[in-house]
Amino acid sequence: MYLIIFRSFFLLLLIEKCKGRPNFIFIIVDDLRPALGCYGDVNSWSPNIDNLARNGFLFTQAYAQQSLCAPSRNSLLTSRRPDTLKLYDFYNYWRNTVGNFTTLPQHLKDNGYITKSIGKIFHPGISSNYSDDSPYSWSDTPFHPFTNRFKDSPVCPAAGNSSAKNLVCPVSLSSMPMKTLPDIENLNAANDFLANYKNKLLSKPFFLAVGFEKPHIPLKYPKKYLDYHPIEKFKLHNYYWPKNVSSVAYNPWTDIRERQDVEGLNLKFPWQKIPHYFGKKIVQSYYAALSYIDDLVGQLLKKIYTLNLENNTIIVLTSDHGWSLGQHSQWGKYSNFDVALKVPLIISLPNHRNNFDKNINSIVELVDIFPTIAELAGCPIKSCTNSKDNLCSEGISFVPLINANIKNQTIKWKQAAFSQYPRPGIEPTWHPNSDKPRLDEIKIMGYTLRTKHYRYTAWIKFKNKKAYWNKILAEELYDHRHDPNEMSNYSNDPMYKKLKTKLNTYLKNRWYNF
Repeated sequence: MYLIIFRSFFLLLLIEKCKGRPNFIFIIVDDLRPALGCYGDVNSWSPNIDNLARNGFLFTQAYAQQSLCAPSRNSLLTSRRPDTLKLYDFYNYWRNTVGNFTTLPQHLKDNGYITKSIGKIFHPGISSNYSDDSPYSWSDTPFHPFTNRFKDSPVCPAAGNSSAKNLVCPVSLSSMPMKTLPDIENLNAANDFLANYKNKLLSKPFFLAVGFEKPHIPLKYPKKYLDYHPIEKFKLHNYYWPKNVSSVAYNPWTDIRERQDVEGLNLKFPWQKIPHYFGKKIVQSYYAALSYIDDLVGQLLKKIYTLNLENNTIIVLTSDHGWSLGQHSQWGKYSNFDVALKVPLIISLPNHRNNFDKNINSIVELVDIFPTIAELAGCPIKSCTNSKDNLCSEGISFVPLINANIKNQTIKWKQAAFSQYPRPGIEPTWHPNSDKPRLDEIKIMGYTLRTKHYRYTAWIKFKNKKAYWNKILAEELYDHRHDPNEMSNYSNDPMYKKLKTKLNTYLKNRWYNF
């Protein structure tokens, strides 16, 4: 009872200071790991996001529920875990196959908000009914950049003044179709929405979701951002596959192999590594693409202040999952390692900027975002007790963490984040695709939990959307106190036997009891 009163008091105080229900700008950056200055990455050039973090609450331990775009976004936007949605790939729509679950924007829309989608919010295609879940989630037609039709066109500079479908793709805007790029179109559309909202003096609050599409591959960005990232500053760290980790944990980065510049390396599938010189180019371009997005985020934030919307607008920035830059000799997402599951999460609240240490080290998950925003909007949702409920959350609102941070207090909180990844078999394969198996190809599920000090993963038999915990095919246990890069698997170490048993029981028993 005290916790409910405590949270409600904070919420009412926030709304009163905002002089009405707050607006929301929800920024989701595709494939963004916490490679940001505000997260201590010395190679990053991200001044605008860093400034947002200085004026907001930065969550240092935020995790996705699956390191694949569509399942992660479905989970975030419905606050249901992948095992509830039963969707682990790109090829199904939850309303048709599982249940008519209410989404975050739909809930806000039903409670008087104007909701607008710009760029990549839901994953496009069948996973959002080819409509970005319209008309359920959005007040009008979602915006997608016209130049998205050229995203995989052969426009990347190549040898002999030719063009190719490359992974590494710094470009000149003047040579691009329509002389622009999709994320620049996304920025312009977001700025137009804000200006129109301000000019119309609308009484309804808004929820503006802006999905920037880089640094997702191909790593296409204006080449000027390479100036911030000379290749000499980059090295490939932990660029090998640990001997004591099962091959079921390995993702063979099939999507990268399909790019012409990587294809030209003639690598033997699945284990031959990308040469160091080219690997450093990938890392350099990832950081350059990140700096490009940081610049666009800065322009969006400037627009908010220019229109005097900052005093009544909550800003949330996060990603759908992380991305491996050579760690474990892997590239991309598609795994249960920290580099694939850990995401940035920053929340900036009106009247709570520039006045205290706002780093929050408690574990949070992307399924927690829906109930958090709902509570801040004054329309909280309940926790799920019945899987058939259309509107409920399998996450937990972290408003209490924010309030405790403001009050310099410590509260009890969740002890672990839960994630998962499917595989078609033990050994990496191209057909079926180990990185992106279709639903009927999944034979193994890797369930993982992350506590403050440990990550434990169990790979188990999986058939007909059901997990068989009596058959553990492989295990991983990483001790982050000594091994933050997860390069040493202690699952067979006798010294960790008791801990492994405890974590295994916790993972198994808690998976469906959040």
